[in-house]
Amino acid sequence: MTSEKNLTPRSQKKPDWLRKKFPKAGEYAYLKGYLSKYNLHTICESGLCPNIGECWDNRTATFMILGNICTRSCGFCAVATGKPMPVDTGEPVRIAEVIREMKLKHCVITSVDRDDLADGGAEIWAQTVKTIKMLNPEITIETLIPDFKGNRISINKVIETRPEIISHNLETVERLTKQVRGQAKYERSLEVLKFISSSGIAIKSGIMLGLGETEEEIYQTMDDLLVAGCSILTLGQYLQPTKAHLPVIRYVPPLKFEQLKNIALQKGFLFAESGPLVRSSYHAEKQAFIASNYTVNACPTTGGGNSKIL
Repeated sequence: MTSEKNLTPRSQKKPDWLRKKFPKAGEYAYLKGYLSKYNLHTICESGLCPNIGECWDNRTATFMILGNICTRSCGFCAVATGKPMPVDTGEPVRIAEVIREMKLKHCVITSVDRDDLADGGAEIWAQTVKTIKMLNPEITIETLIPDFKGNRISINKVIETRPEIISHNLETVERLTKQVRGQAKYERSLEVLKFISSSGIAIKSGIMLGLGETEEEIYQTMDDLLVAGCSILTLGQYLQPTKAHLPVIRYVPPLKFEQLKNIALQKGFLFAESGPLVRSSYHAEKQAFIASNYTVNACPTTGGGNSKIL
């Protein structure tokens, strides 16, 4: 996997395999109506996800809590950056009610980074998962969390709600982390995953390809995630949201994604979702089934020790 500087969006045409499917009008209106009625956000819209058509046609969406304005400005992300609105304490109940009305069997919750809050938004995270479970006792849940600046007390608030999967994305290889993720740290993210893994909950992470990483760096990232206790991996193609974001260095062909999936499984991941349009929450319901059979010999985390990881 090369990283030539001349391989930019200007020098190549977006390949056919990256064509997007837009939502059917009826299903789009159905979900959009719910979101507007309850004043809720999804990463599907805010993050300009290419799978919004497929997922919304199937009435699945990834809810984004704590508003839709992020305190960080990552080079890859389409979510708006700025000063967030005050915390909406009624949001957990509204999300839980929407999930009940839609009769969802599985849901994914994510959030913007809220570095403006002392706990990074962990209390709202905990209330959201608890309320969803209370109103939807049969549901399975994946929480796609930020790094909470490595604060173990905040992370443990999510752990204690016992979702089936806790996900935290590395997004890219170590060498490119500062450029791609700004304020995030590669080692801190690995330590966050390792800390969560000690609780016995299934851990998931993902990276984007096409930002200039080498094949060897991808393999090293896989190994680092396995050491951290990660059992589920997603690999997808980076797509430039706007001209202000990082350029695409290479469009990775589907066959290479398939090869990387096989390598990931050979290395020891229990599940690997790999393809040009794969995003973190793609086919999340399948991963929840894997997670339901996931066990590790570990004691539940109590949040003791240092409150900060790095």
